[in-house]
Amino acid sequence: MRVSWLNSHDLHSVTPEPLPADASPRRYFRLPDTGLLLVQVPPGDTDQPVFTRVAEHLNGLGLSAPKTRVAAPAEGLYLVEDFGPRTFSSEIDRGRPEADLYSAAIDAITALHSAPNATTIDLPAYDADFLLSETLIFTDWFAPLANPDHDTEKFQADFTRHWRDALRPIASDRSALVLRDFHLDNLIHLPARPGVAACGLIDVQGARIGAPEYDLASLLQDARRDLEPGLEEVMLTRYLAAHPQDEKAFRARFSLLAAQRHTKVAGLFIRLAKRDDKPAYLPHLPRVLSHLDAALSAANLSNIRTLLDQHLPNWQTAQFSR
Repeated sequence: MRVSWLNSHDLHSVTPEPLPADASPRRYFRLPDTGLLLVQVPPGDTDQPVFTRVAEHLNGLGLSAPKTRVAAPAEGLYLVEDFGPRTFSSEIDRGRPEADLYSAAIDAITALHSAPNATTIDLPAYDADFLLSETLIFTDWFAPLANPDHDTEKFQADFTRHWRDALRPIASDRSALVLRDFHLDNLIHLPARPGVAACGLIDVQGARIGAPEYDLASLLQDARRDLEPGLEEVMLTRYLAAHPQDEKAFRARFSLLAAQRHTKVAGLFIRLAKRDDKPAYLPHLPRVLSHLDAALSAANLSNIRTLLDQHLPNWQTAQFSR
């Protein structure tokens, strides 16, 4: 089906090259020498049409996201612009200065947050209910393995109540288009494009409208890599210089959303390993838990920390195998 579909689009001589699987159920294939990727989505997948719409919107704001060239939802096949393999993380691995790439990422997200029409797109809100539902991935997947004997019902009830209270300060924030997976593996170096357009944005199908600090936490407290010491603070200062605001309130929201994200990701990495047979994320779990430990303190979420300590002793050093 895939080969015949490619043939129908004058790609007879192209041999698709599979790309490494990510956390989604979609499959990606590079089509050499065409500037295109083939995206294969499972039945019922609704993310790809959203990706097309969000990417078009980002391009209209002067940023770079892959354009969809051909869409065949009935077949679950799409041809999209191929930005190539030069992710920001691979550029660092090849010796490019880390600060340069993080600066480019901060400048791109600043441009997005400053664009007057950034939120004029019909997307769901990244509101308290959805943020809370993400934290519950932790109770469903992390907690049972961290301590199989914990009081599941009480833990989940208290966990839900504490997090609902914690999220109130950002519950009604609709000031930003939040990409939700804004980190170096999803940023592509496009040196031929000017300014912030040189930072290619991929994996944008989960975008919602919410608080701007979320993407900054995703970038600067990355689950997959450590930053150079002091670089997080330098980048936050860079963002604030370009986007002036009440710094104390900004940092409080940043820490809160960092804690929320790390909570979600801790559960998500376990779910990927146990349910989806994708154990490659487990080696990153110690970093995620270290980030969560620090973010709980920075956000003054002592009640959530106490709850974790009571029900999941030594959660910070929990070890999981496939």
